[in-house]
Amino acid sequence: MSLAARAPLGVWICALALLTAIAPLATDMYLPALPEVATELGTTASNVQLTLTGFLVGLAAGQLVIGPLSDAWGRRRLLLAGTGLCLVATAACIVAPTIGTLVAARFLQGFGGAAGIVLSRAVIVDRTSGSRTVQLFSLMMAINGIAPVVAPLLGSALLGLGSWRGIFVALTALTLVMVVGAFVAVPETLPPERRSRGGLRATGRDVRSALTRPRYVGFTLAFAFAFATLFTYISGSPFVLQEALGLSNGAYAVAFGANAAGLIVASIVNGQLAGRVDPRRVLALATSALVVLSLALLGIVLAGPSLWPVLVVLFLAVTSLGFVMGNASALASREVRDIAGTGSALLGALQFALGALVSPLVGASPLVMAVVMVAASLLSLGTQAVLGRQRESVPAAA
Repeated sequence: MSLAARAPLGVWICALALLTAIAPLATDMYLPALPEVATELGTTASNVQLTLTGFLVGLAAGQLVIGPLSDAWGRRRLLLAGTGLCLVATAACIVAPTIGTLVAARFLQGFGGAAGIVLSRAVIVDRTSGSRTVQLFSLMMAINGIAPVVAPLLGSALLGLGSWRGIFVALTALTLVMVVGAFVAVPETLPPERRSRGGLRATGRDVRSALTRPRYVGFTLAFAFAFATLFTYISGSPFVLQEALGLSNGAYAVAFGANAAGLIVASIVNGQLAGRVDPRRVLALATSALVVLSLALLGIVLAGPSLWPVLVVLFLAVTSLGFVMGNASALASREVRDIAGTGSALLGALQFALGALVSPLVGASPLVMAVVMVAASLLSLGTQAVLGRQRESVPAAA
C-alpha cells in the first residue's frame, strides 16, 4: 500500500481543501498589488487586470481539459502534473519582466491549479457516497471559506514588507505545500477497470452524457448561479460599502470577515444535517431564502440605501449560501458518479465563467449589485426547481 493510501482521513481532507484553495489565494492575495504592478512594469490598469482574467480563463480551461482526461487516465498523475505546473508557473510570476510574461504565467498558474479544484471533487465522489459526500463537500467549503478572508490581509501585509513579487514568493511556498500534500495524502481513487476508453471520442461522449442528465444540469446550474450571487457580493461590496455607504477600510474588513464567518458556520451546520435531512429540501429552502434576501436588498436600495440594513441583509444572504453551494455541488456530483471527472470539470468551468462574467457588471452601484444578486438567485432557484425534480439519470449510491 502506498504512502498516500495510508494517509489519515483528516490529512486527506486537509490536502484536498488546500488544493481547492488555490483560486481564492491566487486571486485575493494579489489584488492589493495591482497598482504597484502597473507602475513597475510600465503598463495600464487594464493590462494589469488581464492577469486576473488570464488566471480565471486558465482555471476554466484547465478544468475542462483535466477533468474529462482523468476519467480515462486516472486522478493521481494528472493531479501531480497539474499542481507541478502550477508551482512552476507561480515561481515564474516572481521574475516576470513584462506584463505579457506575467499574463502568460498567470494563465498557466490557473490551468495547472485547476487540477486541484476539479480532481478534489472527483476524488471525493470516487471514495464516498450519500450523506458522507455532502458532509465532505460542506467541510471543504467551510475550510475554504477562510481563504478569501485571510488572502487580502496577507497580501496587504506582504506588500507592506516588500514589492508585489513577494506575494508570489509566498504563493510559491503555499503551492509547494499543495504539491507535497497531493503527493503524500491523495492516492489514486479511480482504478483501471472503472476508467473510460476511447480517447477524445469518449471524452465527447462523456460530456454529452453529463449534459443530457437533467438533474445534473439543474443542480450544476443551481450551484453556478449561487456562486455568481456570491461573486457579485465579493466584487461589488468593496465599492458599495466603502464608497457608497462610507465604511472605512478597517470596518469593511470586519464586515467582510463577519460575512465569511457566517458562510463557514453555515457550511459546518449543513454538514451536520447531512444524513438527517434530505439535501434537496435544505437546498430548496436555502435558495428560497437567498431569493427573499436579495429582493430585500433591492428594496432597501430602492428606498435609499442605509448602512445597517444593507449589512444585515448581506450577512444573512452570504450565510444562506453555505447551505446552497455544498448541497448543490454534492447533488450534482451524485448524478455523474460514473464520469465524476467530466461532471466536476463542467461544474467548475461554469462556476468560474459566471464569476468572471458578473464581476465587471457590478461596478460601484448598489442598485446594480442588488439587481444582479436577485437575477442570479432566481436562476439558481428556478433551475433546481425545474430540472432537479426530473427522473434520476443514474442510480444514486446509498
